[in-house]
Amino acid sequence: MEDGIKDRDSVTSLPDEAGENIGEIRRAVEVLFEPGVVAELRAFKEGKTTSGYFDDFEKLAEQAAKLDGRGFAVYTTLNPVEPTLLARATNRVRPVYREPTTSDADVACRRWLPVDFDPVRPAGVSATDREKGEARQRAMEVRNYLRGEGWPEPVVSDSGNGYHLLYRVDLPNDRESLELVKGVLEALSFRFSDERVSVDTTTANAARIWKLYGTTARKGDATEGRPHRASGMLKVPGEVDACRP
Repeated sequence: MEDGIKDRDSVTSLPDEAGENIGEIRRAVEVLFEPGVVAELRAFKEGKTTSGYFDDFEKLAEQAAKLDGRGFAVYTTLNPVEPTLLARATNRVRPVYREPTTSDADVACRRWLPVDFDPVRPAGVSATDREKGEARQRAMEVRNYLRGEGWPEPVVSDSGNGYHLLYRVDLPNDRESLELVKGVLEALSFRFSDERVSVDTTTANAARIWKLYGTTARKGDATEGRPHRASGMLKVPGEVDACRP
């Protein structure tokens, strides 16, 4: 693949209880979060939600690996949350029912502008290799277009069913930043979305949760044509520079 970006292999079996991909999870956490910030880990399985808040990212990685091994879909907040939220569940996870999770007002600032490329397919099923390949091609088209517009190199990631570009930003969590990020995503969608691949315009909110790389994408049952796959970071620039959208 170009620029050393290589797709991850499909996996049709679940990781074991210890978490086969904890090394990849640790790498993702190191890239996504600055030391000293607080992040929420949130996971879903069969209508159940598990959540916790972490400033100890080794513990976050360990808990994420365990949840992944138990068949949960595992996500994290991309942007740092207010430190007071740590008191909800300090460096641990617990089932949540009516308890609050992170809202947009709980985010301290914006550190990432996420662009999600998802193959168009029926809801609740994994992507085929062909569908996923089309998402990869579209992600590279957008990366090259933004590179030509003077944007820095993004973190390129495999979500399991599609692809992500993560651009580092340094923005306050306010109405102006929301409108700015929404405008970027809507402009990219207008230019690059079609009947095969969509640029997701719903990821603009500050408290958006994001696939935690190293964990498994599970949409529907794993079949030969639509397997479950491990997610992961494919390319991380040596210097992750903040862009000015």
